[in-house]
Amino acid sequence: MKIAADRVLGIALIGLAAFIAVQAVQLEMPFSYEPVGPKAFPVGLSILLTILSLVMIFRPGPNGPWPHKALALKLLLVLALLLGYAVFFTQLGFIVSSLLVVTALARLFDATWGKALITGVIMSVIGYFLFTTALGISLPSGYWFDTFL
Repeated sequence: MKIAADRVLGIALIGLAAFIAVQAVQLEMPFSYEPVGPKAFPVGLSILLTILSLVMIFRPGPNGPWPHKALALKLLLVLALLLGYAVFFTQLGFIVSSLLVVTALARLFDATWGKALITGVIMSVIGYFLFTTALGISLPSGYWFDTFL
């Protein structure tokens, strides 16, 4: 019997949901502006993720073929890029880290260097101004570059 990809993913997502729930429960704030506090949203998402993961485990779709090696390698590279983005986000800042990741993702999916760089610059700069100006969210400028700014 082959293991369905849906079941493998469902088990992995239950682990992720448990991790999110544990981290959310440990979240402590000295004061709260909302009646439910900061724990409600991540706990609610982890419950929803668990329910949907159980559906994937007990009612998997048809057992199709796994992705071929070239596509699997691209997917792993996307995962590595996103993990690197999360790790270096505060060190490099929003604009630099977003520029690097968007450019690398565009190159990974066969964009030319020129198009990839233009896309990276546009997405990082517009994204920065949308978050800071339109939404009022402060984003890190990167403490590796504090001496230059």
